[in-house]
Amino acid sequence: MKPTDLQDYSHKRFNILTGEWVLVSPHRAKRPWQGQNETVNNEKRPTYDETCYLCAGNKRINGELNPNYKDVFVFTNDFAALQSDSPTFSLEEGLFVAKSEKGICKVICFSPDHSKSLADMSPGEIQKVVFEWQKQYQELGSNPMINYVQIFENKGAVMGCSNPHPHGQIWSQSTLPNEVDKKNTQQLNYFIKNNSSLLGDYLKQEQEKQERIIYENDSFVVLIPFWAVWPFETMIVPKKHQPHILSMDEDEAFLYAEAISVITKAYDKLFNTSFPYSSGIHQAPTNADINKHWHWHMSFYPPLLRSATVKKFMVGYEMFGSPQRDITAESAVKMLKNLL
Repeated sequence: MKPTDLQDYSHKRFNILTGEWVLVSPHRAKRPWQGQNETVNNEKRPTYDETCYLCAGNKRINGELNPNYKDVFVFTNDFAALQSDSPTFSLEEGLFVAKSEKGICKVICFSPDHSKSLADMSPGEIQKVVFEWQKQYQELGSNPMINYVQIFENKGAVMGCSNPHPHGQIWSQSTLPNEVDKKNTQQLNYFIKNNSSLLGDYLKQEQEKQERIIYENDSFVVLIPFWAVWPFETMIVPKKHQPHILSMDEDEAFLYAEAISVITKAYDKLFNTSFPYSSGIHQAPTNADINKHWHWHMSFYPPLLRSATVKKFMVGYEMFGSPQRDITAESAVKMLKNLL
């Protein structure tokens, strides 16, 4: 293979964490764009909005009053997707198969300041969010009903976020979600075969190549995965083989917060806009298994393609075939790294 093959010609890249492929078409990045342009709202928000149901002291839809919180605030989702009191049942009638699913959903407000996002917060402020993530993972995971805790954030209206107040969600449930189940299988099979962490070994290769790493500190690496689907998709990976976020000590929690701060700030600079994305932490299930094979990580999936107004749509071939991208991971790294 020639050094330029991956940058000039269509090819597939393998996602070691899911066992799936992504089609890469670098030659298409030069095509003119005549599709939809999103509306960008860069209007500065107030630090407090009396109509916002997440602001401190305001009344939520269910009539409850938020406390006058100063840092991080967590409450049970008023419109939870999972129910803790759902009856246990199953259906198996030929090809009709269904099972009950119990869970607990929470909302976590990152800051009382309505105008901020994680990109506007200091590493010290983000560290308080990390501490709360750790607390919720431990508390929810200790519930016998819960076997997985999914921490995530949808940022921006283009990602379906209905409230601009800085916040994320935590959904915990009795079984493993599809994406987690794939990663659980891939990491377990690799660990059984090699007696080492799949992501840990992958990270060593990335550190040797230095082609897709955006930033690193003493404990974490921020990179664009070799198999990234979204144009500016990134992943934060701990250098140590850690199964979950409870593995971090206080100093590591700060360095993790620093990594989040660096990449979210770079995102905002890329197209000079409050960069939308969905982010999430994948980590060991909270079931009775040992889960030594797990190496936790955080991924960011931003939908923007060429500018603040051009979005990457997952349609057509992506829906019926496999994910596809035009901008290579390597060229996206250069763009983001230049902004640090």
